Order: sequence, then C-alpha cells, then structure tokens
Amino acid sequence: MKHKLELIYFKMRALAEAPRLLFHYTNIEYEDLMSWDYYAKEWSDVKPNIPFKQLPMLIVDKKHEICQSMAIMTFIENLAGINITDPILNAKANAIMQSAQELFMPLNPTVNFATGEKFKKKREDMLPFLMSRFEDLEKAMKNNDKKFFIHDEPRACDFVVFHHLDLSKMLDPSIIKKFPRLEKFLEDIMSVESVKSYLDKRPELIDVSIEPKLVIDGVPQSTGVKKT
Repeated sequence: MKHKLELIYFKMRALAEAPRLLFHYTNIEYEDLMSWDYYAKEWSDVKPNIPFKQLPMLIVDKKHEICQSMAIMTFIENLAGINITDPILNAKANAIMQSAQELFMPLNPTVNFATGEKFKKKREDMLPFLMSRFEDLEKAMKNNDKKFFIHDEPRACDFVVFHHLDLSKMLDPSIIKKFPRLEKFLEDIMSVESVKSYLDKRPELIDVSIEPKLVIDGVPQSTGVKKT
C-alpha cells in the first residue's frame, strides 16, 4: 500500500536529515515541507498543539502524526521492508542508532546556529565527547566484518551515524580524519547512487560559525524556525 508521506521540519540540517537520507536510499516518495508551509502559521503558534511540541513530524495519509526522528526512521525502515528481523542484530542496530543520536546535542545546534566566539567555545567544550563517541563508533566498525554497522547494505542506524559524522566536518574537518574506518564508512554511504543524488542536490549549509544559512532554490536563507 502506497502512503502519502509529508516530512515537516525547519531551515536547518539536523533531525530531519537522517530520515531524508533513508527516504532517498529506499526510493520512497515523500514531500519535504517547512513547518510554516504545512501549518500556515508561525512555529510559536503551532508548537503547543502538536505531539511532544517538536519537529520533525511525519504525516502519514493526512491523519497519522509520527514524531521523534528515531520513530520516523523505524517507520521508514519497516515501510521499505529492510527492517532487521534478527532480534540480536536489531538490538545492536538500535544501540548504534541511539549512540549516534546522542551526538545531536550540542553538535547540531552549534553547527546550525552558533557564531563567533560562542561557536569556538562550544566546539572546544564538545570536542572530548565527540572524540570519545567517535572512538566508540570506530571500534564498533572495526569489530564488524561488514561494510556498514550491521550488514553490507546500509540500514537506519547507518544514516543516523552518517548525518552526525558528516555534520562534524563543518564543526572541525580534522576530527574525522583521526578515524580512518569512519572515513571509509562515510565514503561508502556517499557512493550509494540514490544517496549521492540527494547529497548533490540538498540545500547547502554555508557560513557556519559566521551567519549560518541554507541555500534553498539558490537563495541563502538564515537557519531557524521562522519563514524569511
């Protein structure tokens, strides 16, 4: 059964990015919408009335609201028929996905919004945590004889890891170079044709640490939760 899928988010490269990657990898059609375009209201007016008061939100068939990015990832994986049925491997995949998701704060807000000295201070403060978590992920890859974390084909957990590793290069491109197995992992994800096609055309995130913007339809727009 084909569903109408609408992914609602803001102008930033953060929690909606892994779902977008997985949608493109699985060739599932969906509509990518900004909060103000879908709700026709400012986020401050919408926020009190939606589940958990946060986005992203996946709207299914105009009636089902799936919030929380990890729940969205699981839904897409199930819909595509690539969910991991072995309970042990599934638990391991969930552990990888949750561990990667813990990188969200403060990595994503810093890259998308911090500027000047605040950016430098946040980068310095989070570096020990990033290094420690990257070491964990590097070890997990080295202990695995597969191309990705679970299989030789990527699954939801791989795209969550990819997003955060990829975003870290905008914080400090030298970090990932200390982890050759993770670098190879990034290259392998980017070599998947459907993923590469998305990465080549997605809005570019520019002026990080200065005045972050997403280039949407050729127009640089400040990151944030408001229409500009």
